Parts: sequence; C-alpha cells; structure tokens
Amino acid sequence: MTPGLARRPRPFSSPGSPSRPARRHDLRRTRLDRQETQLNSRHTETSLVWGHSALRVVIAISPEGVVSIRELGAGDPGPRPPAQPLVEVLLAGQGRARASHRFSDTAVGRRFTYVGAEQVRDGQWHELRVTLRDEQTGLEAHAHLRSAEGVPAVRSWTTIANRGTAEAVVLGVTSFAAGFPAGSAGGLQVVRADSEWLGESRWRVRPLREEMADLNLPLHGQDGRGRLAVTSTGTWSTGQHLPTAALLDPGSGRAWLWQVEHNGPWRWEVGERRDGAYVALLGPTDIDHQWHTVLAPGESFTTVPASVAVSSGLPRGVFSGLQGAAAALTAHRRALVRPHTDRARLPVVFNDYMNTLMGDPTTAKLIPLIDAAAEAGAEVFCIDAGWYDDDGDWWDSVGEWQPSQTRFPRGIEEVLSRVRERGMVPGLWLEPEVIGVRSPMADKLPAEAFLQRGGTRIVEHGRYHLDLRHPAAVAHLDEVVDRLVEQLGVGYFKLDYNIDPGAGTDVDAASPGAGLLACNRAHLAWLEAVLDRHPDLILENCASGAMRMDYALLSRMQLQSTSDQQDPLLYPPIAVAAPLSVLPEQSASWAYPQPDMDDERVAYSLCTGMLGRLYLSGHLPTMTGAQREAVRAAVAAYRDIRTDLAAAVPVWPLGLPGWADPWLSLGLTTPDHTYVGVWCRADERATASLPLPHLAGRRVDVEVVYPRHLPAWDGEWDQETGRLVLTKPVSGPSARIFRVSPVSSSSPD
Repeated sequence: MTPGLARRPRPFSSPGSPSRPARRHDLRRTRLDRQETQLNSRHTETSLVWGHSALRVVIAISPEGVVSIRELGAGDPGPRPPAQPLVEVLLAGQGRARASHRFSDTAVGRRFTYVGAEQVRDGQWHELRVTLRDEQTGLEAHAHLRSAEGVPAVRSWTTIANRGTAEAVVLGVTSFAAGFPAGSAGGLQVVRADSEWLGESRWRVRPLREEMADLNLPLHGQDGRGRLAVTSTGTWSTGQHLPTAALLDPGSGRAWLWQVEHNGPWRWEVGERRDGAYVALLGPTDIDHQWHTVLAPGESFTTVPASVAVSSGLPRGVFSGLQGAAAALTAHRRALVRPHTDRARLPVVFNDYMNTLMGDPTTAKLIPLIDAAAEAGAEVFCIDAGWYDDDGDWWDSVGEWQPSQTRFPRGIEEVLSRVRERGMVPGLWLEPEVIGVRSPMADKLPAEAFLQRGGTRIVEHGRYHLDLRHPAAVAHLDEVVDRLVEQLGVGYFKLDYNIDPGAGTDVDAASPGAGLLACNRAHLAWLEAVLDRHPDLILENCASGAMRMDYALLSRMQLQSTSDQQDPLLYPPIAVAAPLSVLPEQSASWAYPQPDMDDERVAYSLCTGMLGRLYLSGHLPTMTGAQREAVRAAVAAYRDIRTDLAAAVPVWPLGLPGWADPWLSLGLTTPDHTYVGVWCRADERATASLPLPHLAGRRVDVEVVYPRHLPAWDGEWDQETGRLVLTKPVSGPSARIFRVSPVSSSSPD
C-alpha cells in the first residue's frame, strides 16, 4: 500500500457532549505516521499508533486496506486480537457478508478501506479520526476516538456520509467495534447487570462459555452466527439491563469495561470469530428498536457515543482486571461530565418523599421537616411530588406546574422562604417530559408537540409525552423552569421520568426509532440550554429511581437517584453496585432513618447513603434526641469525607454484590485513604474477611467514620495478605463505615 494520508478530513467534535463555557484551546492537528509491520515474505501490514501516557491504540491496515484495532490497552500489548473491522454498517441494500444475527462482518464493513487519518489535541483531550470508504456504495465512514490525557479509556463514535449517487437505507452502525486481546474466547468472563424498578444494578460475572458454546469454528472454516446481545428498549435506557458491561481475561488480568452513552435504545454484543472474541457497541438498530434512517446523497448520520476503559495484565497503580478498568472508567467519567459548582461542593440533600411525606406535602407538614433537616446539617431541601396538586389525584393532570393553593394557603413562597432562612437551597420535584391526559396543557399545546404513531398521540399510564423537537414543547418547559427559578428562587430540580412511550414517534422521521433518537437528542439539548441559562442550578436525574442512568444524561446532570427501594435492608446492594455505573459523587442513595428504628437500624440506613451523595429523608421531627444526634453525626462525618470521595475510585472487597448476600462491601480508594462501607444482613454474630490487596504488606490504621456511638466491631488487619477481618458482635443487621489509612514505616506504633 502507498503510505501517507489521502486527504485531510474536516474538523470534528464529539456527539452529544455536554456544552461547556467557551475556552480557548491550542488545537493541534497532525498527520499520523504509518508504520510497516512485516507479516510474512509476501504481505505487509501497516499501522497507525496513537494515544498518550496512559493509553496506546494501534490501528492496523491490512494489505487489502481493511482497518481494525490491533491494540487498545494501558500497557502490556497482549495477544493479537481478532481482525474485527473498525466500523460495521448494515444497509438494507447490502446486508451482511454472511447471514447472522450480529453486527460483525457486514457487507459494507468488510469492504471499507482506509482513506486517511488525523489527530487533534484539544486541551486534555487527544482525538483521532480515521476515514474509511466503500467504493461500491460511495459510503464514507469517520471513526472517532477521544481520550483524556492520563486516562486509559477512549470515547468512540462513528459518522457515516453518503458520497454515492443513490439513497442509502441504514439499519445499524457501530459506535465501537474491536477484537478483544485474548488468545481464545474459552477463558473469558462477561460482566453484566440486570436492572428494574426497586432492583437496580444487579451484577453478575459469568464465563463467556455459559453464553456462547465452543463450536470449534476453525474446524468449520467459518465465523459463527450467534452472539451475546444485550439491548434496551424505549426511553428507559437502564430499565431492563445496563449499558455498562465488561469482558475479562482472568488469566492475564486484561479487562475492557464499556458504557453506551445514550438516553434511549442501545445494544452491546460480544461474539466469537474464528480468531477470537469481539465487542460491538451501538445505539438504536432496526432489528432491535424499529430504527432506520435514509441518507440521500450528501447526507450524513452520527451514532451515539460509547466509551471503553481498559486495564492491562500488568497492575496500573494498584489495580488490574475489572478493578483497574473501573478505576479507568471512573476517571474517564470525571473528564466527561459538565463543569459545575456542585461537583466541588457535593451538598447534602434532604428530600421529603421516601418513607416520609410520599407525595403529600403541605405547609404544616413541611415547616417542621425543614427545621429538622437544617438542624441535621442538610444543605438542599427538595419538596418532592405533589406540590402542584389541588385535588389529590394528580397523576394524569400534571403539566402546568403551578403551586397548589390548597396545600400552601399562604403560597409555596412561605415554605421556600423557610428553606432559605434555614440556610438551605430550595428544590422542587418536576417531571418535565410528560403532560397528563387531563392537564389543561394537553389542549393548549399543538398535537405536533407530542410523540405520535399513525397520527395518534401516544398515551402511557395516563400521560402524553412531549416531543422536544417542537418549539412549542421547548417553550413550555423553558417557561416552567425559568418561572420557578427566577420567581420562586428554586436552585435544585429533581427531574423524574415515570413512563416509557415505546419505540418512538413517526412524525417527521423515517422510522419510529429515528424519531425517538431525534427526541432523545432534543432532550439533551434542552438540558444543556437550561444549564447555560442557570449555570448554578443543580439537576438530579431520576426515572422511577434509576431507569435512565446513562452518561448521555449524567454527563450533563449533577447527581443520580439510584433507586426507589423503600426497604432499608434491600437498598445496600443497589448502593454498593452503583459506582460501577455512575460516579460515586453522583450516586445518590436514600438514607431514610425513622423514629421506629432501633439504633443499629438507624445507622444501617444512614451508612447506605454515605459512600456517594448523602440523600436524606425520614420523619426527623418525631425522632428522639438521640436519634436526631445520630443523624447529625452521620451528616457531619459525610461532610468530613466528601472531598475525598469526589476523587476516589471504587473497589469491591467482597466482589460485586449479590442481591441476597449476607455481607456487602464497597470501598472508595484515594492515595491516602480507603473508605470501606460494610453491611451485614445476618441476624446472628458473623465474621467476614475483606481483601484489600492494594494495602497488602503495609501497616494500616483502621478507624470508624460512622457510627462512633455504637458498639465497635471486632477487627484485625492481616498485613501479609492485605485482609481486614471484621466481626459483627451485635444481633440483627448492622453497618459501619471505616477509614483505612497506610501508616508510614517511620510512624510510631
């Protein structure tokens, strides 16, 4: 092949990236050198090497011009991965090169050949664009890779452009596709999670062979047709399964941990080729989501982004394998999220809903709760559902978002003023994307402002769904938010989302799925505009708990509700699992102590919220003085450690939590400390051994962060093995938060 770049691609930017304040950057574009690798006496492969101090990416170009990722790692290059094409595109008029159910070996993907490449440096971000072309259809693909300096992770997306003379009906495009660097698929493990209302983030680690049998593909001389494909449907992006998953090679310690960053339908798949396993990440597709788009000559389409974090077989810092990849993805997420003052402050939130007012706020109920929350140390007070309701039956009448006169006889201003007087930021619950079928707004807004199918407005659970592509829908929501912020002084919104309208809308769209994708992107644009107008406004992401916990939304919004689970004994596995999907400082797990709880149960509930964003509720005014003091102590302890938590990476000393496990543990590690939360759900006295291998061989100091007023657990540190052995001496469920700190060799005993 002739070395060099065929042409310089146009400047590019990341899709769906949260808007940021204008900054001046030194944008440096350079052409990439291609290195020749002698494969044998007759064939020469060329390659592009790209990356930075923490990441190395090698793009291989075969003698025929086919492009694939030969290396994606944080150090140790590992075995040569399968030659999975860099981009897969499924066209109605082209299909797959060989019949299957997967997004590998599509006809266009197999024919794509290398055109050119360009790299850009934008502040902390390194960017690479590789251009491919299919001469038969005239389709051009731009594969984008973006990575933050010092972080072994990459964000990936694809833009395809029709440079041909005929329309192209597109049925699916990969955001990322690559072979995994393992000698074979036989020893690999897949990490994935199911999720549902009240039971979010239920992880499991299984051998890949439990999902895909060993078919002896080399004997047959053909790639397989099956795959492990996990998808979402509709707008609850995490309502069934999580878009975060991992592929592990336990023998070498290599791991890839990925997330599809979309607030709508997505698909990830792992499959086996003759030469090994591959990973493909996509947004909506025709076969899964009723999505297709039609590109006329000159038109283009950009996929949703996806990110992949890597961990090499050699420990990077102190972690490898899944823990190393989780640390990398945590750092990558911190680079992705929109700058906001909330990220540094991490204020304690009190919300009146869970196991407390349950959507029935009034002035009389709120005033004592506000006072008690302030005395406990809360910094935000959010009035949850019901503040707009006059008749007690509000579910299918929401949409105007005007404060109730019956619930607040002297106006809601009295209550919000009390919040400010007590030194807290006032917040309100809002479900902006829905209009109840009985709401006056259902008739005031035009029909085109709602999702439709076949000319009929979609109804789900007594609600219509706004189409934020329409200016009337956007104007309505802008009026609501601006009024509540500017007239009532609201500084915090809990944005809920309690319906899923299905496949999408066929208004102004080639397919329902294409309509939904456009609506998803319009929703993100609306959120960005809200924060541009009100940069200090804090937005909580909620969707019946965590039914929409994705980084399309979380790169823009400040915190995430992890569940609606009301049982304090069932909540810890959700809270412990959450940091694999969401940043610890965004992970808001309910802590709802109640007057009828004993001291251990109060502490147990409070511990659930402390290794994330402490998110309080509970009938504080009717608690005993000792109970209120326990809550104050928890808030004070949290405020003491929260700065550390915002820079920590998660570890799971007992492994990812099982839903019914008697012992659960989450660690958050910084260079100076490891904060370890431990929950024991066993009734009797019990003992657990917690591996902390990053501290093996070191003397440590173990102190209780919370609760300090209850009986101490028995503990012993095994310095040689790096294990913390804990015994719960009390009966019934119990929890503790510990701080484990290395002691320098020069420190006195």
